[in-house]
Amino acid sequence: MEDAHVCIADLAKNFGYQSVDNEAISFYGVFDGHGGKDAAHFVRDNLPRVIVEDADFPVELEKVVRRSFVQTDSQFAETTLSSGTTALTAMIFGRSLLVANAGDCRAVLSRCGTAIEMSMDHRPCSLSEKLRVESLGGYVDDGYLNGLLGVTRALGDWHLEGMKEVGCPGGPLSAEPELKVVTLTKDDEFLIIGSDGIWDVFSNQNAVDFARRRLQEHNDAKSCCKEIVEEAIRRGATDNLTAVLVSFHLDAPPQIRVSRPGRVARSISAEGLNSLRTLLGSQNQ
Repeated sequence: MEDAHVCIADLAKNFGYQSVDNEAISFYGVFDGHGGKDAAHFVRDNLPRVIVEDADFPVELEKVVRRSFVQTDSQFAETTLSSGTTALTAMIFGRSLLVANAGDCRAVLSRCGTAIEMSMDHRPCSLSEKLRVESLGGYVDDGYLNGLLGVTRALGDWHLEGMKEVGCPGGPLSAEPELKVVTLTKDDEFLIIGSDGIWDVFSNQNAVDFARRRLQEHNDAKSCCKEIVEEAIRRGATDNLTAVLVSFHLDAPPQIRVSRPGRVARSISAEGLNSLRTLLGSQNQ
């Protein structure tokens, strides 16, 4: 098991700082390690602190998050550890949700029971990622970045030659995350963050449907995460499995009434229809 995750209710307070305007910024993350667990644990333990200690936190949060991913990656390069990790974080402040992703973990939002994808998987099969990689001197071989990695964005992996260099902004393997920001409304129910092993056996909508049913039964986010992982195992998942669920309401998701097309009302009773058929049949004899 090389995954790691983090859930922080008040990011600033967690590191001894005062929240601006007393408004808490909550922080959630899933980190899927490869080649060992060191990178995943390092990023889990250091990325939140790097974000808070940035001079522009929390005023320019998008810039801070993007810069902090790269800075944390550079800090890991100073260690002698040889592993890597994908990273997906979600920050909630006021009515805003900011998702940052580098790798193939995924975040999916449930909006009135409809799955809204909040991140893009950074894999060599993605055309945009393939073009980015090739423009920076990398290549895709048999579905792997430079024939070595199944992802095109990750933190760590400094031991792999030709992937990235300290101090250089670009490289085939990038630690810079893609960001997505949405304004939450009363229709937004919960957010699922999962490592790629979850999404190997769940579609986005299937995961939302599964989680809604479980939350309607017990309204317990922690139990729901456990059930998602257990169901993934039951479906034959073989990768590491981590799931984080962030609920935006105290109450369980409501039952959704699906409007179905009504049946066309008959203009004649069944008995009358049989009588008509008998009459028409006798006239044709």
